[in-house]
Amino acid sequence: MDGQPLFESERLVFSTWTPDQLEDVFRLHDDEEVGRYLMGRAETREDAQKRMNEWAKHYAKFGFCKFRLTRKSDGAFIGRAGFGTHGPENTPELGYAILRSEWRKGYASEAAIAIRDWLFRETDHDFCWGFAYSANTPSIKILRSIGMEFTHTEIEPETNQELTFHKYTRDMWHG
Repeated sequence: MDGQPLFESERLVFSTWTPDQLEDVFRLHDDEEVGRYLMGRAETREDAQKRMNEWAKHYAKFGFCKFRLTRKSDGAFIGRAGFGTHGPENTPELGYAILRSEWRKGYASEAAIAIRDWLFRETDHDFCWGFAYSANTPSIKILRSIGMEFTHTEIEPETNQELTFHKYTRDMWHG
């Protein structure tokens, strides 16, 4: 990945990552409030490096990843949003994480809409998943607000916490 801007929303720029941005990933995921809904805990620099490596592999293989988010107005890093994969079919899985200092400003919703629309505009995927820990009611609210429909719950094996799954299809998209 080369860190190039790929697309924009009203207030955000979505780009790939460069190796020198590891500290941004660590700063985002090291926050206990952010990390508890990702891995169930704050993450280490080693976790951040693993994430960046995974995102690079996803981008090379699938053409998407969890993109870097910067604010258009000042170029400040605010989080990440994009897609991982879920299941044996490698179905796109929509996800986002925003620095706690940027919560309640509408960035997560804006990013979720932008990546949803990007997926259906730029790829031939028929649907995507979105899921969150069932206790993460703000994230579930965002998934529902962008039109995703509840499908089921599962227990996450690594954390033993319940995940709430939502699905969005190309037929639902009005882009």
